[in-house]
Amino acid sequence: MVSVINSVDTAHEDMIHDAQLDYYGTKLATCSSDRTIKIFDVKSGQQTLVSELRGHDGPVWQLAWAHPMFGNLLASCGYDKKVIVWKETNGTWGKLYEYPNHDSSVNSVQFAPHEFGLILACGSSDGSISIISSAGDGAWDAKKINNAHSIGCNAVSWAPSISPGALLDQSVRQQGVKRIATGGCDNLVKIWREEEGQWKEDQKLEGHSDWVRDVAWAPSIGLPKSILASCSQDFRVLIWTNDGTSNDWTSKTLNKFNDVVWHLSWSITGNILAVSGGDNKVSLWKETLEGQWVCISDVTKGQGQVTESQKGSSS
Repeated sequence: MVSVINSVDTAHEDMIHDAQLDYYGTKLATCSSDRTIKIFDVKSGQQTLVSELRGHDGPVWQLAWAHPMFGNLLASCGYDKKVIVWKETNGTWGKLYEYPNHDSSVNSVQFAPHEFGLILACGSSDGSISIISSAGDGAWDAKKINNAHSIGCNAVSWAPSISPGALLDQSVRQQGVKRIATGGCDNLVKIWREEEGQWKEDQKLEGHSDWVRDVAWAPSIGLPKSILASCSQDFRVLIWTNDGTSNDWTSKTLNKFNDVVWHLSWSITGNILAVSGGDNKVSLWKETLEGQWVCISDVTKGQGQVTESQKGSSS
């Protein structure tokens, strides 16, 4: 059973586009069309506004926390074509780095698994993907995948650092290659792989009939298969699976919803998928032993309602 633990009055003056908890779940960052980012301490059921960050010149679309081994770092992206990395130093937040080299709105940012270092992937409406990295010396390096998606890129998601099969076969390298999944306005999900310092297209997954709004790579515990979820304006969520024996991916429709599906998020163990969309609901889905995906709960956003869905029913 899922319950609404708490709600936060952010006092944003316009629509909120993203809300992200940090690694320990004690800090909440929110961003809005009011061009601001707000950071709250959320401890013991209480919320305290600790900082309001202003640096974007338009709506801020998405946020991403870095692993705490790099300190308190937060990345943001927005309509103003900018990616900003913010850092907390002695309780004060400030701008650490700004990446201005996109020609259109930057829609998605995500930090790589910390095992790969301090690396950030960014997807833009100009159709390109930027991979920004720092060795911790204050200098930043950027690589760009041009023409990654025609019309634009809406979402990026890093693959886990653990190689598929590492749990069952100790000869498999524990740390895998760098891979990202992206979703675009060309209705495609693409997988990219880094080889000898260069990013190359590894797979092109066709299955959606409208813009792909989000992609989410499931966390890995070292089992052979890789799992990727994607959602679209075609009202569907697809689950893509690679069994580890080849480079082929197969898809299965998790569900067709009643509205656009905007966002996906996996649980830490990778066995539950949260889905949110234009129907104003967040639903949770779990795979059965028979390989079928069932809705185990759905929450109506903003009302705190929790209803237990019938096994196998849609949200």
